[in-house]
Amino acid sequence: MAETKEKQTYQAVIGLEFHVHLATRTKMFCGCRVTYGDPPNTHTCPVCLGHPGALPVLNEKAIELGAMAGIALNCEVADHAVFARKNYFYPDLPKGYQISQFDEPICVGGHIDVPTSDGTVRVGITRLHLEEDAAKNVHVGESGRMHGSTGSLIDFNRGGTPLMEIVTEPDIPTPEAARATANQLKAILQAIGVSEADMEKGQLRCDANVSIRNLDGSFGTKTELKNMNSFRFVEKGIAAELERQREIIEERGRIEQATMHYDPNKDEVYSLRSKEEAHDYRYFPEPDLLPLELSREWIEDKKNRLPELPAEMKKRFVESYGLSDYDAGVLTADRDLAAFYEEVAENADPKQSANWISGDLRALLNEEGIEISDSKVGPKHMIELISLVETDTVSRSAARTVLEHVFESGDAPSSIVERDGLAQTGGDELDGVVEAVIADNPDEAERVRGGDKKVVGFLVGQIMKATRGNADGGQARERLLEKLGS
Repeated sequence: MAETKEKQTYQAVIGLEFHVHLATRTKMFCGCRVTYGDPPNTHTCPVCLGHPGALPVLNEKAIELGAMAGIALNCEVADHAVFARKNYFYPDLPKGYQISQFDEPICVGGHIDVPTSDGTVRVGITRLHLEEDAAKNVHVGESGRMHGSTGSLIDFNRGGTPLMEIVTEPDIPTPEAARATANQLKAILQAIGVSEADMEKGQLRCDANVSIRNLDGSFGTKTELKNMNSFRFVEKGIAAELERQREIIEERGRIEQATMHYDPNKDEVYSLRSKEEAHDYRYFPEPDLLPLELSREWIEDKKNRLPELPAEMKKRFVESYGLSDYDAGVLTADRDLAAFYEEVAENADPKQSANWISGDLRALLNEEGIEISDSKVGPKHMIELISLVETDTVSRSAARTVLEHVFESGDAPSSIVERDGLAQTGGDELDGVVEAVIADNPDEAERVRGGDKKVVGFLVGQIMKATRGNADGGQARERLLEKLGS
């Protein structure tokens, strides 16, 4: 008999890099407005277009937001930081260099604790540095990418936008944990107001460094996954790249260092370009900007101004409202949804409020692709709806229908109940329906009296049909069994 080959277990090594637009009104080194969706090249000046002799002036608000982000990520905020010129040529970089930070960034050495299905993972933050964004390339062609395009256009509106780059340690063990890390970081940045972090607007971009650890424990050759436009694709792209690397290793091949692209339509990765040698960006200190000198008092002031972070809010929701970790996590992942919940929970049962908001209402929001702030459903609607259920005015199933109508129209739940005849059938009215169903189905009723419980569900279904779903199923079953003496 042939020997069965033992399946090798491979350990993933994943690190993430985030590029995040800071929530400033103007660009990093000039007074041009930061906008999204405006006509191309309408917010530019000699500074952000790199005209000779134009000098940069540092945006103080960007420094403040960068420091607050670092504090929220448990980083050490440096009291001395230096901007540098990162030299490379590309059409979207008119100066021929990018003003960034190199060996003396504003923040280093933080971490975030990320809850996953396998437990909490502590992900280290290597560094957080500030820089200006490049302009936006628009490739003409069906794919929208450089490959296969017939030409490229450049919109310099984005050039010079304040940008924060956050680099994690390679502490992330799985694709699922990578997605959770990205979601956690986004929630933190939105909660403290340093960025809207809207991926559709390009305010948050995520790249991944992926490898498989060698059998001796050392790091394997890493590849970089770029251009992933959702956290779901980050997870799926990393999973696809790990599978590709595993197959190469099992075939005793060699993994090449490269920049990869994930195609979500095919669920495949392919190489964009090889990276055999590191780029020499010839960093040197930016001669037109003085070093940043941040006092301990200034840093402490920014720390004291931080709002409640998602992890702290989640803990408070569990302790104060008696919620599960899951429900508290869902509600606190979105600051507006958390505020909506708190207003409802202060005036209705907290657990029922969580069930309705994190379940039924959130499903409607996701289906329409809108945020709670854009919904016609307000806290007063939810408080009234929960009260209608608790007082047995409407059944739980009818209340879902009411919520759908509120979501569409913004009308009060009670007026919808009255208008559509959705009030729950109960009391003497329900007794009359039960008796009528028994009379109309004598054979099934007799079987229940004889101890056959298999047909109880059928009879309850007939009751619900007769009441158009406006009876409580539990009450209907209870009344039915009482009248049949069973």
